[in-house]
Amino acid sequence: MQDFLENKLLPILMRIGNNVILVAVRDGISFTLPFIIAGSVFLIIANLPIPGWSEFLGPYAEMLSVPVQATFGAIGLIAAIGISYNLAKRYNLDCLSCCCITVAVFLLAQLDDAHKINVNNFGAAGLFSAIILSVITVYIVRFFVEKKIYIRLPDSVPPAVLQSFISLAPAMACLTLIWLIRVVLNFDINAFFTLILSPLVMGLDTLPGILILVALISLLWSCGIHGTNVLSGITSPIFLKFIAENTEAYLQHQPVPHITAEGFYNFFICTGGSGATMGLVLAMLLSKSRYYKSLGRISIGPAIFCINEPVIFGVPMVFNPVMMLPLILTPMVICTCSYLLMQFGIIGRPVFQIPWTMPPILNGYFATGGNIPAAIWSGCMVIISTVMYYPFFRILERKQLATEKEEAAAALTAEA
Repeated sequence: MQDFLENKLLPILMRIGNNVILVAVRDGISFTLPFIIAGSVFLIIANLPIPGWSEFLGPYAEMLSVPVQATFGAIGLIAAIGISYNLAKRYNLDCLSCCCITVAVFLLAQLDDAHKINVNNFGAAGLFSAIILSVITVYIVRFFVEKKIYIRLPDSVPPAVLQSFISLAPAMACLTLIWLIRVVLNFDINAFFTLILSPLVMGLDTLPGILILVALISLLWSCGIHGTNVLSGITSPIFLKFIAENTEAYLQHQPVPHITAEGFYNFFICTGGSGATMGLVLAMLLSKSRYYKSLGRISIGPAIFCINEPVIFGVPMVFNPVMMLPLILTPMVICTCSYLLMQFGIIGRPVFQIPWTMPPILNGYFATGGNIPAAIWSGCMVIISTVMYYPFFRILERKQLATEKEEAAAALTAEA
């Protein structure tokens, strides 16, 4: 099994995780996070679960929701800028020129049948087209620059003017291409990209799909690879689209459509970090082993804020056959329970984007818009994590206690 992971599976996953395009998508999507979190703050303030709060705010409640439209409503456009910037940077192209061309291309692609810009596609609805159009744009610019297909000017011309003329030819090519597709052929680019990616979107919005993702992330962690980072280039746009649609539904007082939206993985699966290791940290705090007790004290602070590298590499859990099983099974069990609880309406679904470092209980409460059962369930997740990790931890603890006993005996012998 270990040979298969090291020599067969890991090289493939590493190539996927290090792919230039996927890395640029992952880093570009992260540009949207400050805006989404800022919008969520306004949304939380406008909808605090306090009796009489809406009446207290009065007309200001609607005013507080306005920034939400300007943040969530622009994540597609912001993502296009972020992705083109990061991809251009990796290819040593002029980042600002690529971003400007991408914006123009994105706007042209969002025309409706009356040839007017549909601003509704600036948000989550245009996220997939933003990803693909930004990548296509940067590669067209790269082709023109590498082949030196641009207007040449004397060296005495100011650099800013020179760069604008270098960008002219690729900008014309990009805009002409999208104009032909969207205006002349009347082909809806946005709807096409959404249709192409719909199987993946629907798959990750199901329990089997999210379980496969959780298992794969945990498997990568057990091999010492940051599984979330490796796969986020694929999954982040989808989960981001889900949370934007959930927020919109919440604002309109409609049923929240998605369970596995952004925040579901961090707040309703990974208590204490990937692998749901908070229970393991608590077990170490109560350990009789000096090593594990010290490691527990070091790890508890980061674990509260969903950071578990001290646990992963301190236990260690990397290529540890004893801990590999709970590392994979624990988040899968919690994921199944969380999904079913949301599906049957027992706890709320994620509707707000909040910082992933939010501590347990608080994260469940704020992510769901003040749902008390979700906050209680967040505490129950810690108990489940402890129950599942404890038997496996006891195996490691017994070995460590024996080792420490031998070391103590050896030290006494040396002193004598």
